[in-house]
Amino acid sequence: MPFRQIALASSIVLGLAACSSPDEVSEELGVAEHEAGTASASASASGAASAVKEENDLYSFAYSYPAEAGRIPELAAMLDERRESAKAALESQASDDREQAQANDYPYRPHSYSQEWKVVADTPGYLSLSGAFSTYSGGAHGMYGLESLVWDKQAGEAMDGAAMFRSASALDDALGDKLCEALNAQRAERRGAPVPAVPDGDDSGFDSCQHVKDATVLVGSAGGEAFDRIGIWFGPYVAGPYAEGAYELDFPVDAAVVAAVKPEYRAAFAAR
Repeated sequence: MPFRQIALASSIVLGLAACSSPDEVSEELGVAEHEAGTASASASASGAASAVKEENDLYSFAYSYPAEAGRIPELAAMLDERRESAKAALESQASDDREQAQANDYPYRPHSYSQEWKVVADTPGYLSLSGAFSTYSGGAHGMYGLESLVWDKQAGEAMDGAAMFRSASALDDALGDKLCEALNAQRAERRGAPVPAVPDGDDSGFDSCQHVKDATVLVGSAGGEAFDRIGIWFGPYVAGPYAEGAYELDFPVDAAVVAAVKPEYRAAFAAR
């Protein structure tokens, strides 16, 4: 997915999530008075980490990114812009919802949005980040997800991890049966029973093998010099029902995975 598309994801999810936000999505905010609530922000200095948090009667909002991103001015500016866009979308939707609640005499439930960017890998040529986000817009439960952002230090451009590969199907083929086997092993552990066999060609349903096109792709590094591991993250409702949570699979980069990388990025990968 081109990065200009994933840049819209935060605002889009605000409109889609009609459900309380989860406590946390990934493993591994001074204070000023605010009308009807509090707001805090840190990392005003250039080249530092950034963390902004605001809570009032209308909404709660939190957004942060690490110092590794703050030290790249263009990347920090882009993340700051995305933060302000997400906050504006949250405030607009929450205001509309509260007006509707007051007009129709039902209780208003404050909305929320949070996103935390973390370092997946920092290599000489690239900075790979994961951005876990969660939203709540007054329904039965919230929605959450994960974004991938890879910053090309030389080109000064951002992309998601999947964009480094020739195609999602090429990465599917490179991972082969390992993807399904790892996914089903996690499913069986959570469900307490083996995953039933499905007919050949059935790629839908919570017992079927899933595909990279429906996942977030994270590129990581054990040694810090090149990308040598791949993370495949399936969000809620993709590989299982909401109650099962997200599925995160991790694979070493091998020769087949390197072959699936676009030629211009192959030097950034190394087989383990």
